[in-house]
Amino acid sequence: MKTIALIAHDEKKNEMLDFVNNHKDLLEKFHLVATKTTGELINEKYHLNVEIMLSGPMGGDQQIGALVATERVDYVIFLRDPLNAQPHEPDINALLRICDVHNVPLATNRKSAHILLKYVSSKMA
Repeated sequence: MKTIALIAHDEKKNEMLDFVNNHKDLLEKFHLVATKTTGELINEKYHLNVEIMLSGPMGGDQQIGALVATERVDYVIFLRDPLNAQPHEPDINALLRICDVHNVPLATNRKSAHILLKYVSSKMA
């Protein structure tokens, strides 16, 4: 089973929930991992059995990066807030870099996330 990582900065959590709602039928066919609050919100609202990592500032981005590096995450959807500085920016940049190093598709906004899932869906047919 393929794995999708879901991450959303605080200002993007509601957008992530809306995104998950729009793609729930597809997402339930994957193993999902997420940083703490994002995963808890998705589990609470949609019961998708998301595997929970630490929160981003506490190392969750690095945990997901490690999963990418060890080929245990196939796709990453990271709804980033580009307008606010993040205290763990180096961890975020490391995650983006590791996705590039390991050629793992990464969507950083809702539109690219829709495109990514459209691609993923076409590969399942």
